[in-house]
Amino acid sequence: MEKGRNAVSNTIKEVNKSLHEDIYLLGKLLGEAILTTEGENTFQQIESLRRAAVKTRREPTNEHIQDLNKAIDALSDEDANKIARAFSYFLHLTNIAEDQDQQRHLKTHKLHANLTYTLDLLEKDGVDSQTFLAKLKHTQLVPVLTAHPTEVQRKSTLDAHQAISDTLTAYHQELDQDDRETVLDNLGAHIQLLWLTRMLRTNKLTVENEIDNVNNYFATTFLKAIPQLYKRLDKELFKRYKTTTKLPSFLTIGSWIGGDRDGNPNVNASTLKSAFYKQAATLFSYYLEEVHQLGTELSLSTMLHNVSSSLQEASDHSIDHSPHRIDEPYRRVIITIYARLAATANVFSNGAVQLVHVKAASPYTTPQDFLTDLLMIEESLRLNQAEKLSHIRLKNLIQSVNIFGFHLASIDLRQSSDVHETILSELYTRSRTLFEGKPFIYSELSEEQKVSLLLEELTNPRPIYSTWQKYSELTTKELLILQTAAQIRQQFGPQAIKQYIVSHTETLSDLLEILVLQQQSGLINIQADEQGQLLPIQENDGLIVVPLFETIPDLEAGANIMDDWLSIPIIHDRVLKAQNGLQEVMLGYSDSNKDGGYLTSNWSLYKTEIALVRVFKKHQIRLRLFHGRGGAVGRGGGSSFEAILAQAPGSVAGQIRLTEQGEVIQKKYRSAPLGLWHLEHLLSATLQASLSAKANAPDAFMENYGGLMEQLSKLSQSSYRELVYGTEGFVDYFFAATPINEIAGLNIGSRPASRKKGQRIEDLRAIPWGFSWAQCRLLLPGWFGFGTAVQTYLDKGFEGEPNTREKRLQRLREMAQGWPFFKTTLSNMEMVLAKSDLRIAEQYSTLVNNAKLRQTIFDKIRHEHTLTVASLKEILQIDELLANNPLLANTLKERFAYIDPLNYLQVEVIRRLRQHQANKDQNRYESLRDERSVHLTINGIAAGLRNSG
Repeated sequence: MEKGRNAVSNTIKEVNKSLHEDIYLLGKLLGEAILTTEGENTFQQIESLRRAAVKTRREPTNEHIQDLNKAIDALSDEDANKIARAFSYFLHLTNIAEDQDQQRHLKTHKLHANLTYTLDLLEKDGVDSQTFLAKLKHTQLVPVLTAHPTEVQRKSTLDAHQAISDTLTAYHQELDQDDRETVLDNLGAHIQLLWLTRMLRTNKLTVENEIDNVNNYFATTFLKAIPQLYKRLDKELFKRYKTTTKLPSFLTIGSWIGGDRDGNPNVNASTLKSAFYKQAATLFSYYLEEVHQLGTELSLSTMLHNVSSSLQEASDHSIDHSPHRIDEPYRRVIITIYARLAATANVFSNGAVQLVHVKAASPYTTPQDFLTDLLMIEESLRLNQAEKLSHIRLKNLIQSVNIFGFHLASIDLRQSSDVHETILSELYTRSRTLFEGKPFIYSELSEEQKVSLLLEELTNPRPIYSTWQKYSELTTKELLILQTAAQIRQQFGPQAIKQYIVSHTETLSDLLEILVLQQQSGLINIQADEQGQLLPIQENDGLIVVPLFETIPDLEAGANIMDDWLSIPIIHDRVLKAQNGLQEVMLGYSDSNKDGGYLTSNWSLYKTEIALVRVFKKHQIRLRLFHGRGGAVGRGGGSSFEAILAQAPGSVAGQIRLTEQGEVIQKKYRSAPLGLWHLEHLLSATLQASLSAKANAPDAFMENYGGLMEQLSKLSQSSYRELVYGTEGFVDYFFAATPINEIAGLNIGSRPASRKKGQRIEDLRAIPWGFSWAQCRLLLPGWFGFGTAVQTYLDKGFEGEPNTREKRLQRLREMAQGWPFFKTTLSNMEMVLAKSDLRIAEQYSTLVNNAKLRQTIFDKIRHEHTLTVASLKEILQIDELLANNPLLANTLKERFAYIDPLNYLQVEVIRRLRQHQANKDQNRYESLRDERSVHLTINGIAAGLRNSG
């Protein structure tokens, strides 16, 4: 055991050594760039502040804090701006070094997360090839990219990051001295270019910008990484079972960008169409390049090689008549395929992909037509002893077409339930529909009356919407989106748009409403025979109605709502049959956290999963959970691998979708190798959570500790809500002591920070809520309430629990050691607490002008933080946070020297900015300059903390 510990310790030291060397090199080159462009004075100011921040962290005395604040106060606005850029860019470079280090080392440190380990584990648990492949056929893993705004980097900055990363990779190759010096010069040049590149956007992002950004990730990462993952699994399966089988499309990619209207008035039918045209342009550019390269490679001559009769016939009818290729049938066929593909690209991208010097040809109608031609080539190679050649490129291309079709990524539609109610109220009023023989206003009906009316509507082919009527702007816009979705599915196929997510699902009628609206817009075709009997709904007809349960009450009601939904004959026997017996449910991490706090949110989600599994088992319907996770721990962040394994037993079962948001997309999917690594982890976790013996064992922990968790949750929620919703003046404190208003002015997304105007926590979006707490180093949504709950239990006990403190503590330790749910909850909270800093947070509290309010609320926060840290240490039996994760502890220690001064600087520049804004006769230029400085610090702190959005 001791030998093993020493080996781990030595490995960590080696990792830290190589990482530290990279960080030192990049920092040195950044310093040289600053010295060259800004001069000695700026360089020395930066160094002086860095040293002062390090001293303050090592010895956080009032004297050292005052000295650091004095140094910052003395900075001119221009110097503050430069220093904010310097520390921010250093943290950007640190991230690049860490990502490189992660790719070099984590595969060996996290063997449990790769496919080899996973398949070994499943074999030990008795999962044979037939069982595995049968499960894979019913597996659907979908990372869904959203435009939720916490990614603060510009694309120009991200491009510079990639260039630096690529050059750093080259630097680590075996090079002679001259080549090494050349690479080092290039690295310095790229870092100087980063320094001279504007960090902040000057204009707010549009939806079109967000579509372009996500397409960049599709092109650079997903189109390359996903087929590679299939190839890797295929290779692993062949090594084990010595059989070749066609892998089903178990992993695809999804997106919300262009279709998510909840709180974003800028998303409409035009953005939905634009998203698909741009995705098609990205996808067909990839296909065309792959087909071009395939034609270059398959130079086989009939003088040396036989071909199948079907391939020869296709060659004889090729549009290529060059005498130089008369004996090269593969190339002749591929030239025709390329021409047809070019014509197809022009159609599906709305003219965005137009190639010159390509002969005219008829476009493919469906991906299957394109696939048929590729399979013909593969078959000819296989039948003529040249199958190995298909492994160079052809198999990957075939797999890509199976995965991406002509649409690339499925786009979800999303809208709030109250919008659907408003639209139906107008449609029923305009159509003069009667209910129980009388005119009515839909929104004023009881829930029972709404359900009765909507169910009757679903059996009635007659429309309540008329193209001759003039409707309100909202109704016209929303119905046009649904009509456009029907057209897109007709062109791109049903896989293009499959889900409709209903935000704020609170009742059964919220789900029935969108079914009726689909019926009115052509997405669902309700028809009857001559006798008036309803005909079956066609397979894939209509979008899956996905309830989104977000708040704590909604989560608690979720299983009952789904029980009622699945009990409706028309839903169970007709709608779900068209969906192949599958129903999706989305769980909201962000709003449940904002509503009930960290522990209660996690516990409510877990309980809801268990209740949903029972309901779906009762109705014999397959359940797919869609996890609305963000980057911050308070929004479901943390390791996706650990999170999937910590799901309630039976809740994965091969079906899972999860959101990838904000800066998490850049962190995970910046490049194809990094993206492949993360996708392999997602797949490994999904397979382990679906097939391993542990995943299918009864939930003994829930039985033994569920009652204790319930009582801890109630205490935690009470403590959290008393602070956030029950403390007078808390809203004023929050808006003053965090940069929430300044974040709202940062051009990082197309949607507003709040659903409504005004300052109410209830109306504030959960993303800027969590992001703001991270900026001031409190990260309150990731821990508040836990300390009070645990200490109350330890000191006073609960009914039915052990009667001594020691035994109660042992109960919590057993939970932390053996229950994946509780273990992951504590692990994520520990990481958040390690990033928090009460001394820095206290500096932000000085932005609150009301001294009494400031002291009252900060004292409450300080008290709970002390309780929480003490409780966590006691349960985990550690003296320092992250004592069991020295790699992360050392990484954070490196970062704090650069994050801390940004925090102190942010407080000062926020103070200056607010003073300028309050004094309206001040120079507008000074106000804008201070605003830029605030935004620069926001950028840097977000980069330093990494998972704060």
